[in-house]
Amino acid sequence: MLKLRQALGAWNPGDGQQASDPLVLLGATWPEIVGAEIAKNSHPSQIERGALVVATRSSAWSQQLSFMSEQILAAVRARLPDVQLEKMRFRIGKLPNRGSHSASKRVVGRGTAFDSASRPPTATAGEALARLRSDVEAWERAKRERGWKECAGCNALIAPDSGPMCSACDVARRNERERHVSRLLFEAPWLGFAGTSRLIEGLTHDEYEQIRRRLLSRWWETLVRAKLSKKLARDRSERLVASSYVLLKSELAPERVTPATVRNLLGDELHDLIYGTEHVE
Repeated sequence: MLKLRQALGAWNPGDGQQASDPLVLLGATWPEIVGAEIAKNSHPSQIERGALVVATRSSAWSQQLSFMSEQILAAVRARLPDVQLEKMRFRIGKLPNRGSHSASKRVVGRGTAFDSASRPPTATAGEALARLRSDVEAWERAKRERGWKECAGCNALIAPDSGPMCSACDVARRNERERHVSRLLFEAPWLGFAGTSRLIEGLTHDEYEQIRRRLLSRWWETLVRAKLSKKLARDRSERLVASSYVLLKSELAPERVTPATVRNLLGDELHDLIYGTEHVE
């Protein structure tokens, strides 16, 4: 199946928005993706936090389309492979006036094409959804014939020259790994890259350093807020944050951290607020 930017060719939106806007591109070919009948009763209205929000003509259409959300989402992902969409939401809303222009032909595979203008309109939502299901199955067959493979994470079809996972699964995997790395750096900051990479498969030094810098910045913001307010949280969690901050910032083993090291990194005011006059090991 052609990517959306290829299908549109030289098409330019008339509302002043950039052609690279995924919502503009999606709206332009919505009838091609879901079929003319469903397009008359729905329209992609928003992309928010990984969800495609689709406006529908009625609650009945919202309910009917929700049953086919996985199939529709698969078709949308095929058209927008670079946009990370994880789910769909349906809301009753105002639909645009599409006019009387006919839908263009969409090629889904070698020697296979569907011309929505030549097919009779469906009489019911059920028939429209059945047609969509059939089209999605045809798209998937065409992709497999052209060498598309399954994502190792979600089994969605991805291009032959892509990595083992789709972009959404790859981002989810990296986010999960970052959570694991962040927890290790908080609980055992003395491990350093060598120790952390032995526990986190595939962790690169650049990735480790990016996470390390982000954590140090975040922890420092927490400590500065305490200093400005001149008080600690009820659970005195700043002590744990300060300890991890000092170890990760200094990159020293715990036994090599001296009271002077702690004071130099935190500053006198913050040090005294957190530790008072007590001796710091």
